[in-house]
This record gives sequence, structure tokens and C-alpha cells, in this order.
Amino acid sequence: MIAEAHQILETSPELPQGRTARALELLGDSVALADYLLTIEPAAVLGKMGGKATAKRGPEYFRKIAGMRKTKAGGRPKRTV
Repeated sequence: MIAEAHQILETSPELPQGRTARALELLGDSVALADYLLTIEPAAVLGKMGGKATAKRGPEYFRKIAGMRKTKAGGRPKRTV
């Protein structure tokens, strides 16, 4: 869609106040950005970020949640009526 809009602006007559040149510049940049984003694998980028906040909690936190999993004590507390 971006490439098609770029082609339409290239072949259309000049818009007033130099808008065609600015639109072509922005569309050219967006084509370059879209091409760059296609080369990045999102899972790899997100994988690098994962676990940083959890690591700040320390080993005691992991012992606690492991114990909760073993006794099935995790989750939301039961509602009392």
C-alpha cells in the first residue's frame, strides 16, 4: 500500500505548496522502515527483553513460587461469602 501510494504521487501532477515533495519524502522513509521491519524477527527481539524484571526479584522469589506450584497454592484466593 505504501509503495502504491508512493507510485501514485510520483506520477501525479504537483500539489500546491510543495506537498508532493514532502509526501514523497515521507513515503520513501516509510518504505525503508517497512523493509527494515521485515528483516527483524519479533520473537528474537522480545526474547532479549524477557526475564529482566523477574531476575531483579532474586532467588528467594523463585523458591517461593516453586513451592506454591508444588502445593498448588498459586492463583487468586478463594472468595469468602
